[in-house]
Parts: sequence; structure tokens; C-alpha cells
Amino acid sequence: MLTHQLERNLKVLRLGGMLDTLELRLKEAQRDEVGYLGFLETLLEDEINRRSQKALTRRLAQAQFEEVKTLAEFDFSFNPKLPERVIRDLATLGFLERAESIILCGPVGVGKSHIAQALGHLACQKGYRVRHIKTGRLLSDLGGGRADGTWEQRLRGYLRQDLLILDDFGLRSLPPQQSEDLYELLSERHRRGSTIVISNRPTENWYELFANPVLAESILDRLVNSAHHVLMDGKSYRPVTRPGPGLPRGEGRGSPQAG
Repeated sequence: MLTHQLERNLKVLRLGGMLDTLELRLKEAQRDEVGYLGFLETLLEDEINRRSQKALTRRLAQAQFEEVKTLAEFDFSFNPKLPERVIRDLATLGFLERAESIILCGPVGVGKSHIAQALGHLACQKGYRVRHIKTGRLLSDLGGGRADGTWEQRLRGYLRQDLLILDDFGLRSLPPQQSEDLYELLSERHRRGSTIVISNRPTENWYELFANPVLAESILDRLVNSAHHVLMDGKSYRPVTRPGPGLPRGEGRGSPQAG
């Protein structure tokens, strides 16, 4: 009866997660002769950890990463040209605290997407709201909002992210409407939230993506001239990740991939 009453009270207080470790912690307390306060502190730490892990799982799901990538599994030794010191400095997330943006440029396959998603994963761990999306898909989504009257609502969804990761930026020229939507997005996010832009195209070639040079200047002034530029050059890792023989020993699943 007492256990049943405790279970009910914990659930009323929304502390039902404590039941998962209650029996274990009780046995440990009896074995180690832990006092009441120590026993309670341990239970509360379990609940805090459970809630933190649940919140992290939710943030990672909302970020919609293509894959869970971390900086620890990135193989910098494969490509010595990569600016490891700069990337590790960005991994302290000071740029997020200052609402600064990052531009990751370089050829296909050097690990740009891996680095961006790894920074996003770190941001999720620190409690930031993160969203990863292909640039074309984001602009199509905003275009759909103009068609059904939900444009403002969809735009707000992207604006409330602490970190917005735009992958595959600059693959093709932008129609006038998409240029305007991108302008609205980046103008509103400027100095209010951080954006990571991933592109195979050098920034000096971004201007030609826009039909309206005035709009291009306005967009890129807010992005290019106020962001951390990280050039990721060197050899592509993709050839060694192809199926079949010839994969170098020790260079497999944990190494940088597309982007």
C-alpha cells in the first residue's frame, strides 16, 4: 500500500521517472548506509538527468539532422588542409552566444555537412534550438506558405531557431520570389540568431545567383560580411567510402562524409 501511495504521489508531482531507479537507489542506500538527504539527492539527480536526456532527444528530433554527426568522430588527420583550430574554436559555441553566423565553403566531400551538423549537435546539447534543412527545401516551404496564406507562420518557425543550418546553398540561381523570401529570412535573423551556410560555391560567386543586384547586395551584406568564413579545402573523402574493396584500414564509418 505504501509503495502504491508513493507511486501515485510521484506521478501527481510529475516525478514518475524516479520510479525507474527507485528500487536500485533504495538498495544502494541501504547497502552503503546513505542518509535520507543523500538518498533524496541521488533520486533528484536521476530525475534531472532523465529530463535532460529527454529534452536533448526532443531537440535532436526537431533539428532534423540527416545523420547524427559529432566532432569527436571527424577525422581531421585524413585532410591536413582543414582548419582544425578554427573549427574547434567554433565548437565552443561562442558564436551562438553572440548571434554570429558561419559560412562553410569548399568542394564536395570534404566534410562541410559533417562539421555543420556536429556544431548543431553540440548546440542541442547546450539547450539551443536548432534546425537543419536544405536551402531549396526551405525556400519551397516558404513559397508554399505564400500559396496557402501561412507564410508568416512558416517564417516565424525558422526565425525562432537559435541556430539555422542551410545546407546546399547556391546550387542554382534563385527566382525573384525566392530571393525576396531569403532576404526576409536573413534580414530578420541578422544579429538575432546564428545561421550556418554550407556551400560548394565560393562566396564571390554568390552574387550571380540573384537576378536583382540590389537585393543580392542587401542579402549578402548581412551574411557574407558579418560571418565567420571557414574554407574547407583538400581531397574528398567520398572515394574511400564507396562500397567494395580498397577501403583504407581504420577509415570507415566514423570519418567525414558528404558535404
